Amino acid sequence: MVRDPFADEETPELQTVLDALDDEDCRAIVSVLDEPLTASEISEQSGVPLSTTYRKLELLTESSLLYEGVEVRSDGQHASRYAIDFEEVVIALDEERSLTVDISHRARTPDQRLENLWSEVRKET
Repeated sequence: MVRDPFADEETPELQTVLDALDDEDCRAIVSVLDEPLTASEISEQSGVPLSTTYRKLELLTESSLLYEGVEVRSDGQHASRYAIDFEEVVIALDEERSLTVDISHRARTPDQRLENLWSEVRKET
């Protein structure tokens, strides 16, 4: 089944979000993202080693806290850029007395929606 590239992301598991928020390197990465950056730019600005940065970026994107976009370059060497993808993270207690997570996402720009579509096409080919 092909994922709808225009659909909102599914809510991640609570533990995945908590792991990301509790991680010092993840917090350092989020703190430097004033604008979309590549992994190497994030590593340089946050002081997190590049190999660790890649692992933390994966955790942050799985947690729906970062958005991974693709910068299309004329030389064919496309680069991933990462940006903050949330306005608010709420952890609440539901009726069954279980913790739940709700992430308020920023609206996707037309460019981001096109990037999502392009990423899904590349996965299928």
